[in-house]
This record gives sequence, structure tokens and C-alpha cells, in this order.
Amino acid sequence: MLEKDKLLHSDCIRTSAKLPFSERLGEIGKAAEKLIKKWKPDGIAVENVYFKNNAKTAMGVAQVRGVLCYLAARNGLPVHEYTPLQVKVATTGWGQSDKQAVGAMARRLIAVPKGKRLDDELDAIAVGITCLASLR
Repeated sequence: MLEKDKLLHSDCIRTSAKLPFSERLGEIGKAAEKLIKKWKPDGIAVENVYFKNNAKTAMGVAQVRGVLCYLAARNGLPVHEYTPLQVKVATTGWGQSDKQAVGAMARRLIAVPKGKRLDDELDAIAVGITCLASLR
């Protein structure tokens, strides 16, 4: 959750790979709904993800995005969608940046508390930064 230039909350929702995917989606949905109720965001920012090689991963990511978009609609929140190119340009200024550059710049652009962050978490923070920049 981002507000102005401050990171209010950041985490990765993890589920057990042993669970059926539908149950994992349910857990993600419940966790996201708790976050919406706690932080009361003005909207939800998501990345349009493109997968060239792994259709199975693309389907899973699309289903998670669907859960998040549903929760946004259910809570009257606008959904702001950004391409990977938009995220790279907004955070690094260059559309060909790699994951490491995006993560490093996310840490420079907004105060991210010290500690280890997963790449996916830094990607999500970068999407939030892109949303803030585009709404200004």
C-alpha cells in the first residue's frame, strides 16, 4: 500500500503448493480482502503480464489478477493496469531495464523498510510507484 511517497505496507501472500489451485486462489482472495478492509486504498494497481513461454504460469497469474479485479469491483475501487514497459519506464526511465534495476530503483524512489524483499514484492512496489506517477 502506497500513500504519496511512503510505503505503508508490503508483503507477499504465500500459499501452499500442495493445495488445489482453487483453494490457493481463495486464500489469496481472503488475504487481499483483509488488506483492503484494513488499509482502505483508493484503487488497485496491477501489472499486465505477458508470458512468451509458460502458458501454465500465465494462466495462474491471470486467475490471480481476476480475483484482485473482482475484489476491486466488489469494493468500488478502480483498477489501474500497467504494462511491464510502463513500469520499467516509470521506475528506471528505460523500457529495457531488468528486474534488478527495477527493484533497485523502487528502493530509491520510495522509502522501503530495510530487510529482504522478494522480487515479486519489489515488482508490486514498482507497480504502485507507476500508479502514483500516472495519477499525478
